[in-house]
Amino acid sequence: MIARYLAISLVFVLIGQLFNWSIVKLFAASCNTADCSSPEDCQQKIKECEEIINAYTPAQTKNKETLSQLEKQLGNLEKLIKVAEGKIKKLEGEIFNRAVELEYQREIFNARVRSYYIRSQRLSPFLIFLASESASNLTRELSYRLTVANEDKKVIIKIASELAKLEQDKEKLAQNKAWLAKSKENTAKQAAFLKSEVEKVDAFLGEVKGKIAALTARQQALLAEKTGTFQTTVGEVPLADDPAARPDFDPRFRPAFAAFSFGAPHRRGMSQYGAFGRAKAGQSAEEILKAYYGGGVEIKKDYPNTSINVCGYEYWPNRGRFINESVDLETYTKRIYEMPNSWGDKGGMEALKAQAVAIRSYALAYVNDDQRCPKNSVCPSEHCQVYKPVNKGGKWEEAVNATRGWVLMANGQPFPAWYASTAGGYIYSYTRNGYSTPGIWDTACGNQSCWTNEAWEKKAGSPWFYKGWYKDRWGNNCGRFHPWLTMEEMADILNAVIIYRSGQGAEHILPVDYVSCFGKNGEPWSLEKMREEAKNRGRVVNSVEKVEVIYGTDGQTNKLVFSVNRGENLEVNGEEFYTVFNLRAPGRISLKSKLFNVEKK
Repeated sequence: MIARYLAISLVFVLIGQLFNWSIVKLFAASCNTADCSSPEDCQQKIKECEEIINAYTPAQTKNKETLSQLEKQLGNLEKLIKVAEGKIKKLEGEIFNRAVELEYQREIFNARVRSYYIRSQRLSPFLIFLASESASNLTRELSYRLTVANEDKKVIIKIASELAKLEQDKEKLAQNKAWLAKSKENTAKQAAFLKSEVEKVDAFLGEVKGKIAALTARQQALLAEKTGTFQTTVGEVPLADDPAARPDFDPRFRPAFAAFSFGAPHRRGMSQYGAFGRAKAGQSAEEILKAYYGGGVEIKKDYPNTSINVCGYEYWPNRGRFINESVDLETYTKRIYEMPNSWGDKGGMEALKAQAVAIRSYALAYVNDDQRCPKNSVCPSEHCQVYKPVNKGGKWEEAVNATRGWVLMANGQPFPAWYASTAGGYIYSYTRNGYSTPGIWDTACGNQSCWTNEAWEKKAGSPWFYKGWYKDRWGNNCGRFHPWLTMEEMADILNAVIIYRSGQGAEHILPVDYVSCFGKNGEPWSLEKMREEAKNRGRVVNSVEKVEVIYGTDGQTNKLVFSVNRGENLEVNGEEFYTVFNLRAPGRISLKSKLFNVEKK
């Protein structure tokens, strides 16, 4: 048993030495990416970081396995120590009881020794013979005395043996307690040391991975550019009724795959097209506001006509003109260009009124973080609300006058009433001022059962309700004239999913035309390289036959099931596909919403 524990201790020492050597080597490596001077320099340092991880991860993995085994053995040792301590405690009790008993027996023993000695010295067999009345009495007396003598001898032998055993047990007990205490102390120190070394290596490898992640910020920038550029206003931008963005467009090749988004981008608060649809169906402004912001908001109808400071750059087509002016709340609202006047003549007057209330509420609750502007300013661009230094007039001004002083309130404060043109039929909840808006299916039936046909936005004719995106806001398309992909391109995206799941090489998931299209440095893998790397990770997609899309009840695409390689199924989580598609799809092709569909021709 002692030899086994000594072996464990030796392993601890060897592992500790190995980890010390690894730490020195790791920290000596050059992997400082914070001060890279150029994209090429950054990429070189990425490779240095990856080399460190690739070099030491296998050893660290093996060390962790060894540590796990040692910790398991330590656990067994702890159990053994507890069992031994329990037995020792029990033995101490037994020894105590035996000591009391033997002390009593010692007294009996001493008495019998004295008695036996006296009898043996003073009463000889001859004297007993003379004192006996008959031969039978003599025989009986001699037999009795012999029996007593033999019993005394047995007691003497037994007590002497037990006293010797007691001393041995006491000595062994002392030895066991000392050894267990020392063994426990040593193993605890060694385990703590080994664990500390493992944690140091893990921390350093985590730091290296963090540096790599920081350098793949270009991927985060790409996602932001592809998914967050739909910041437009219904009131100023012509309808994006692009025939090539519709699902009935024919790309002239087969098979063809395209991803279509339902709405964009944040899908919170009031849907402008949804409000238009509801207004045409006869809903009042108050009903529209309650539908999107919930019954927990108060529509205060006598809010003071306070001043509003407008500060920042104008709406993006006129970028360059800086505005910094103060106007009263009602004048500010009349100068917002967020809904077309024409809706007032098409049954949408109540939608214009609801929009006016949302605009006042948003402006009063907004806090500008632009250091060039007063703290309580609202910006004049589409990032806040599109403001121009001139009244819009027409039906819009009628709607503003009809709702003068109307502001949404929650918990005694103006509520930041978000809105966007199109949400795709589902409105997410959001929380401000300690109040949460409802998450709803924005449909005539009030639930998912009549989505998509009875979605208010579709009934109102929103061109962004269901759309394939392949251009940015300025019309750049990187030579792609529709959102449709070839089978090879769709297979490539699925191979990118496989790489993304592995975590190794994920930084190469960029559009093949990333450098030429976005004008930035990067190392996207080619279709062939992506296919080869996916194969190296245990699975590769060579062909795609069909796709099934499953929607969740939470307004997001839940899962996609692709039939690939003539009979296999590849399941992809909706969130996962959304991320990888936007990272890998060529050019500006992207998904703007997490509620989406993939179609095949």
